[in-house]
Amino acid sequence: MAVTPNTGTRIVLITGTSSGIGLAAAVAAAGAGYRVIATMRDTGRAGELLRAAERAGVADRIEVERLDVTDPASVADCLAVVLERHGRLDAVVNNAGAGFVGTVEQDGMAPVRAAMEVNYFGVVEVTRAALPHLRASGGRVVTVSSVGGVVGQPFNEAYCAAKFAVEGFMESLAPVAATVGVAVTVVEPGAVASEFIGNQDLDLPALIAAAGPYGPALAAYVDRTLKAFGTAQTPEQAAAPIIEALTAERPPLRVQTSEAARAFAGVKLADLDGSAVRTMTGGWVGAAGA
Repeated sequence: MAVTPNTGTRIVLITGTSSGIGLAAAVAAAGAGYRVIATMRDTGRAGELLRAAERAGVADRIEVERLDVTDPASVADCLAVVLERHGRLDAVVNNAGAGFVGTVEQDGMAPVRAAMEVNYFGVVEVTRAALPHLRASGGRVVTVSSVGGVVGQPFNEAYCAAKFAVEGFMESLAPVAATVGVAVTVVEPGAVASEFIGNQDLDLPALIAAAGPYGPALAAYVDRTLKAFGTAQTPEQAAAPIIEALTAERPPLRVQTSEAARAFAGVKLADLDGSAVRTMTGGWVGAAGA
């Protein structure tokens, strides 16, 4: 790919850009003047991104590169390409992630470990590798978490555990990174259109049928969640706060992507004994005493 030499243009690397929030963020960042290194595990899936970039008139500001966040060598190789080509890195957006619907008694440890590898350790590895370059530029780390990183949700044990870990890591890193000129922001989307089923390739009837004693609770959870996703944000709406975090003079540590997300996260942040969260999420699965 022929690339125009960098003459001071800000460079942002975004993970997980083949669909959803990552795709929308890549196009929006390019529209905001960034040169975007749009990364994904399988660059054969770049077609949707490139078509969206063409429609937005920003295709000349987006470069697609392979990056598997679970592979340190892949992370290092991608960053080496960016630095060789552009000589700088101004921001990283940790967006790559994977959901999982299930419960640990039935599904065992493998999904928990897989969720942690992608959603937590991948974020840590990309951030760790990028920090020397972000120190040099006075750059930013923007990480897409979830309201599931604030409120634990039924049948999302593995996913929420990983997102809780991300929140703790970034909240702890933020004051340390600030001492060397790097700003850290966590973005917390709520429901985003198409993600609950589309990104996980779920066969919901089969999932419920296989849930054994957890079947009634899972059916109740699925019914409630499908309704919630029926009024979800678009990926473009959820990506807007990412661009604000990249461009604001003093970006916040934590930002939710909608009023619904703010209200949802607020239940937890004002809930010192956990009773409000337990009542709210217990109602999703028909728990006695919820």
